[in-house]
Amino acid sequence: MKKLFLMITALGMLTCSTVVAQDTIMHKKMKTHKMSPPKDHIMMKDGKMWVMKNGKHTELKEPMTLENGTMVMADGTVKMKDGNTMMLKNGNSIDMMGKVMPMKMKKTMKSPMKRDSMKRDTMKY
Repeated sequence: MKKLFLMITALGMLTCSTVVAQDTIMHKKMKTHKMSPPKDHIMMKDGKMWVMKNGKHTELKEPMTLENGTMVMADGTVKMKDGNTMMLKNGNSIDMMGKVMPMKMKKTMKSPMKRDSMKRDTMKY
């Protein structure tokens, strides 16, 4: 009987130590996960051009020439090195190499139309 009690106690202690070890490993993984710093870019937001450089936002007040020769104006006009021009829209941004990135789209929900109503619309009378 004493051996059975010792075995049950040992099994319980072993189970608890395994749970604690897993918990400790999980916390270490969570602490080491770091977010990458935001990349430098210029963005049109609420009708103004904003420069993100070294993690700081400042308003673009005068034309800025990017690394590839592209010029970005304070009104959102972008003049490429080859002479083509475009206008940034609200939410669009351009990186320091001149690559234009469209606004990130949020997921939209599908229309809540019921199947029955769709069937009725397509039926021939």
